[in-house]
Amino acid sequence: MPTHAPTPTLVAEGAPRGGLAALCITQTTGWGVLYYALIAAVRPISGDTGWDPAAVTGAFSAGLLVSAVAGIFVGRILDRTGPRALMVGGSLIGTVAMLLVAAAPSLPVFLAAWLLAGTAQAAVLYQPAFTVISRWYGPARIRPLTVLTLVAGFASTIFAPATAALTALFGWRAAFVILAGSMAIITVPLHARFLNHSWSPAAANTNAGDRRALARDVRRSPEFLGLQALMALLCLGLYTVTLNIIPLLLEKGADYATAALGLGLVGGGQVAGRLLFAAIPAGARLPGITGTAAGAILLLAALPGPVPVLIAAGMVAGAVRGCQTLLQATIVGDRWGTRSLGTLQGIFSAPLTAVTAIAPAAGPILAAGLGTYTGMTYAMSGAAGTAAVLAAVVSQRKVRPHAIS
Repeated sequence: MPTHAPTPTLVAEGAPRGGLAALCITQTTGWGVLYYALIAAVRPISGDTGWDPAAVTGAFSAGLLVSAVAGIFVGRILDRTGPRALMVGGSLIGTVAMLLVAAAPSLPVFLAAWLLAGTAQAAVLYQPAFTVISRWYGPARIRPLTVLTLVAGFASTIFAPATAALTALFGWRAAFVILAGSMAIITVPLHARFLNHSWSPAAANTNAGDRRALARDVRRSPEFLGLQALMALLCLGLYTVTLNIIPLLLEKGADYATAALGLGLVGGGQVAGRLLFAAIPAGARLPGITGTAAGAILLLAALPGPVPVLIAAGMVAGAVRGCQTLLQATIVGDRWGTRSLGTLQGIFSAPLTAVTAIAPAAGPILAAGLGTYTGMTYAMSGAAGTAAVLAAVVSQRKVRPHAIS
């Protein structure tokens, strides 16, 4: 009988003084400029240019798909070179992309600008930041990850109204020029000042070729592939339902104002979930989070009302979304340590990012095919339920010796 390897090593390299605060600021700015600004500006962009709103949001979604693919390469670069040059470069690319958005004379150029922005998203948003936090803090990373995601969670609160105000005052093109300037002025110097130029030498005497071989073995292992599949299903169920909760609640008798409140309270639940994550025992996180997701989505599908109960179920789904963000940030390091973490995290997260990119459109498409948003929600409860079954299986499996980094 094979002997199981010891717990994977989570090496703490030490965070620079002020490093966490700097990352909180750059993440908030990055999410605000590269993500939420476009969501707030779809209507004025469409009204000014005549481009269909679906085409405007489609360009944004295409950028997110580019981000999913680019994240694989970003993870490898992050392991090899450290975060400073990568994330400074990502900030500069994001600045150029937003300037190109502002100047776009046609829809194809606008699309190209968001494809470029997708590469910046991969280089500066959560995935590289999660790796940096894990390398800085090692086993103590849960608290700083929670702080980071809570602070960055205010990006929409800050940048959506700011973008709307700038657009009203100066027009959407000037607004994006200003946003590009804020990206450059805020994130470039903070990334340059506080991020590691390179990682500390590995404690183990493992050469680069051996590390690549270990990472290859991990990403091909049943454990890794099973986790990746269940997390993708979990994201599909959670994001498709919560991002389309307004039409679901309208279908079940809510008025528009109440349905919009329901969407806002999903966000409130997300904050609560991030605060609660650390209190969940490590061994119970995967089955507990996936099982709760499946139950909350099933309630949203099965209950005809009353509306306050449906909103409460939506808040539970939002709390699970908050937990899912931190689960995604920690699950790879928990099982395989911090060696080659950037590479593994980039590969692991690629399908999850792709799923969240298509989730807003998946809801209406499924609702049209199944006849109702309730039918769509039943289907998504099936996806989350499958994730919960896979979680129960994966949680019982041990990490194999060759998979330890």
